[in-house]
Amino acid sequence: MRTDPVTLKVLENHAQAVAESMAYTLFRTAHSTFVKETEDFTTGLVTPAGMTFASPRDLGATWFIGLDYAGAIAAIEDYEDGDICITNDPYSGFVCTHTPDMHIWKPIFWEGEIVAFAVGHIHNTDMGGAVPASLSRANTEVHQEGIRFRPTKLVSRGKLNCELVDTMMLNVRMPEQNRGDLNAQIAAVNTGEAKMHEMIAKFGVETVKAGIEDLLDVGETRARAVLAGLPDGDYRFVDYLDEDAPGGVPVRLDLTFRIRGEEAELDFTGSDPQLQSALNMPTGGNSRHILLMVGWNYCLYTLDPSIPLNGGILRPATCVVPEGTVLNPQHPAAVGMRSLTCSRLQGVIMGAFHAAAPDRLPVGAAGGGGIVNVKTFDARTGRLAMASIDPVVGGAGASARGDGTDGSGAVSGFLKNTPVEINEVEVPIKVRRYGLVPDSGGAGRHRGGLATELEIEVFAPDTVVTARNRDRSVFAAWGGQGGGAGAPSRFTRACADGTSEDLGNTDVVRLGPGDVINLTSGGGAGWGPAFERDAALVARDIARGTVSAAAAREEYGVALDASGAVEADATEALRAEMRRGRGEAPTYTYNAGRRDFEAVWTDANYAALTQALARVPVHWRHFVKRSVFDHVAALPAGRRRGDGSEVDTALATAVARLPQLAKHLPDHAPRREAAE
Repeated sequence: MRTDPVTLKVLENHAQAVAESMAYTLFRTAHSTFVKETEDFTTGLVTPAGMTFASPRDLGATWFIGLDYAGAIAAIEDYEDGDICITNDPYSGFVCTHTPDMHIWKPIFWEGEIVAFAVGHIHNTDMGGAVPASLSRANTEVHQEGIRFRPTKLVSRGKLNCELVDTMMLNVRMPEQNRGDLNAQIAAVNTGEAKMHEMIAKFGVETVKAGIEDLLDVGETRARAVLAGLPDGDYRFVDYLDEDAPGGVPVRLDLTFRIRGEEAELDFTGSDPQLQSALNMPTGGNSRHILLMVGWNYCLYTLDPSIPLNGGILRPATCVVPEGTVLNPQHPAAVGMRSLTCSRLQGVIMGAFHAAAPDRLPVGAAGGGGIVNVKTFDARTGRLAMASIDPVVGGAGASARGDGTDGSGAVSGFLKNTPVEINEVEVPIKVRRYGLVPDSGGAGRHRGGLATELEIEVFAPDTVVTARNRDRSVFAAWGGQGGGAGAPSRFTRACADGTSEDLGNTDVVRLGPGDVINLTSGGGAGWGPAFERDAALVARDIARGTVSAAAAREEYGVALDASGAVEADATEALRAEMRRGRGEAPTYTYNAGRRDFEAVWTDANYAALTQALARVPVHWRHFVKRSVFDHVAALPAGRRRGDGSEVDTALATAVARLPQLAKHLPDHAPRREAAE
């Protein structure tokens, strides 16, 4: 290491302070609710090669620690002092990950040399496209997801490219918001440049340059130490998204996590093929792409809260992501809903880590609620109004250390809620309910965090509500060490005419005056057997309204008298019955929806399907997958053996109907077609 430890710690703190100053500038000057309230933005500093070495800890989104800007930086041929560049194209360098995310970077020069870049992103409420807020799982190609800009200079030698800005504003639904947020981004990177100049002037450019590289090396060393403290082994975990397209079938995310000493491999072979929907995750096959590594970062930080938050902590890991899959799609696959897939993937990584350290990591977080946007007509101003009004996040998973946090769960916990009063000012709606949902956290020795519920009424015709990342209606958060799964999510509409509708995982809803929607996230899962929970804590939960008396009796084995006090003898009798015949607590606990699905879609069936899809051209894979699912669903229950044979039969049926598949699936083709 080139820098002594004391100086390096001082440099680390200064660099983090620069990143936080950038974040405060952006936070205080942004225009849209989603940035200034929800805080879906990032700021940071990266090396001349593009690797993040400093990020805020307390402001903004936490996903992009370790984001590599190399692809975007390399796309600009020549940098000059005063340049500022932007991109929101997911396929240009694989830095931006969906079109609403506008990434920005500015070279920081010192005596003619680029020492670092000030970087950041915001999530624009809208970038145009097929639906308000630009994102829906129904989109099938990236061209539907709004206007895109390849890496380009927004500011050249201090002069703003006004034509570029005008083109952007012409194609978005709320140009005032976009322009205001863009100005905030420019101010943030200018702040980063000024603060870095102060830092270089104080310590000297050579000390700063050496310190930057040493910070990344220290991050790597600390990450390797965390891995070394875990047992070597292969840890497998699988989870699902409810549907691969509107009204579709589940999406499987499959991870084999291999720990060998101070290194790890995350092998996602077996995950679903590239989809004809917006759930694809654009990684470009980068073996350490940040979307693949968010869960890794969270787990390392949980296991070592003092670990440096920089790109060095990614170095001990390598990801395997086959091309043409949901985690490594080909252009022009739609990717707007990658945040849903990435959120579930974070949980998959946490699930694999949990097997290696069950007493140190939490179980499944809630998810499934959605990020709510409203586009409507505001009679108060006579103008269109549009805003992101709230992320409906849900509770965290419990752990050996305690209950999950209510209403703010793990993978999306960085998203801040917006005060009701601000929501009702931004758009003409009435928030009828916003709070926690009793009995929604998974039962356990430590209870899962409660779900969040949002209910709003609208007053204008042709109001459009988008609920991005709707999920967990079928596959609820998983429990651990005998703890129960969390409650599933719900989405309903009550119409002004008295009718009602279950909206399932719908993410775009058109409403009329007087219509009411209710969106309830899933609940976090529980840790440990529920009958081991301190009965006094269960009584406290009942008094607080987080657990009902009925659930206390049925799930926790706790009986109360009329005054609310625990009846010790009755409670012991109930718990003795619960303990009877129970073996060792399982590592994972799943809800009925998942158990029913996996009774049909076994590992053997999925293995047969995955092997076949890998041989089929990418543009055929989603179609073939759905054909196989339809075939298996039509089989009588008695003919579903779960050994892969029903998948082989389905594939043979598909090849017989579509001979062009025969050369790709010769094992499933009639002899004549296979020979040809």
